Amino acid sequence: MAEKRKASDTDEIETAEAKRPKLETKDLKLTRPGFSEERYEETSYYIENGLRKVYPYFFTFTTFTKGRWVGEKILDVFSREFRAHPPEEYQRSIEAGTLQVNNEKVPIDYKLKHNDLLANTVHRHEVPVTSQPIQIVHIDKDILVVNKPASIPVHPCGRYRHNTMIFILAKEFNLKNLRTIHRLDRLTSGLLLFGRTAEKARQMEQQIRNRQVQKEYVCCVEGHFPDGVIECNEPIEVVSYKIGVCKVSPKGKDCKTTFQKISQIGDYSIVQCKPLTGRMHQIRVHLQYLGYPIVNDPLYNHEVFGPLKGRGGDLGGKTADQLIKDLISIHNAENWLGTDDGPAIPLERADDTKSASTSVASLENVDKEKFPTATASAQTGYEAPDCSFDPAKVTTDPHCLECKINYRDPSAADLVMYLHAWKYKGIGWDYTTELPSWATMDESNL
Repeated sequence: MAEKRKASDTDEIETAEAKRPKLETKDLKLTRPGFSEERYEETSYYIENGLRKVYPYFFTFTTFTKGRWVGEKILDVFSREFRAHPPEEYQRSIEAGTLQVNNEKVPIDYKLKHNDLLANTVHRHEVPVTSQPIQIVHIDKDILVVNKPASIPVHPCGRYRHNTMIFILAKEFNLKNLRTIHRLDRLTSGLLLFGRTAEKARQMEQQIRNRQVQKEYVCCVEGHFPDGVIECNEPIEVVSYKIGVCKVSPKGKDCKTTFQKISQIGDYSIVQCKPLTGRMHQIRVHLQYLGYPIVNDPLYNHEVFGPLKGRGGDLGGKTADQLIKDLISIHNAENWLGTDDGPAIPLERADDTKSASTSVASLENVDKEKFPTATASAQTGYEAPDCSFDPAKVTTDPHCLECKINYRDPSAADLVMYLHAWKYKGIGWDYTTELPSWATMDESNL
């Protein structure tokens, strides 16, 4: 890594201006689903070690006081509700005036009032994602269908903003104001549909809500999955919306998934999955319940769910509250990126844009003319920017804790989960992606 640039007097003036909170919370609601050009230009990308990285940048988070916060001290609220930083960091921000109320500096014991606007300016460091190209499956004036690489979130969330599909497609390929029709988990790869017009997005969303869209996924699970069609009808309950975790529970909503083994690879099985409902983490939770978790699922293939990892709904006697507490602890320790011990199956390379040859007769060949694998820049005619590293773009903040930490780059095992959205079919349309290489291997590749 090149030496970080030292801030000059001019930089300090520019930094102070960048740190000034912009009270645009209401404006953002008016301009959805897109973002202002100013937001797109906050920072840029560079490619390093097969990873897409974001230069650190200053960003102001804004939110209005929630009813349950009224009367509480600002430090207590941030320490409890926003776990991205330790309480000491929020205290420093309040005392320094980078965490403000109604655009003004407040004392550390300030108690929040109704309609207070909280603005916290931070030097933001995003998590790297794969540099594997985004492939366009279909594009016209109404819809965009892409093959999403694993590791990239669909839209801004948590520590991801510019390293998301919405921002990458807008910034690098000029595909802006896209409307999300459905979502995929960050580590899941495969078909992702965006509406380019509000009317088309509503039409497609309606088909999904009415269960008129047939979805097929492919995954790799632990163990010898049974032959034949296996159906799981267990209801799924959200354990915590805040941390995004679900479990099988009688209190949950109705849910149905069918599974069928495609092939056996040593101690692993390649399985076709057809979710007939659309619950959060449905495939992952049902596979966990059946006792065949996805090989490298960093969440549902984890002993935090008990010695049996949630098989048969057995959580080792944990209550919901205890499970949430333990999940938060695991999240803070591992960041759910995975550990250094990867599975035995070879991982798909970041530059691998072709599937390995398959010996599995059940997997049908994709029509290359109907579903070209050209990258987004090639099919949109929008020239991709230079993503080589530029040390002049590196900014630092003497008060930023993350500037002082040397994070390891995520490994290949951190960037992928063996779950792929393969086929979607609705009324008058159907789309298919190529299969990832891990889904087309046989025992000779082990």
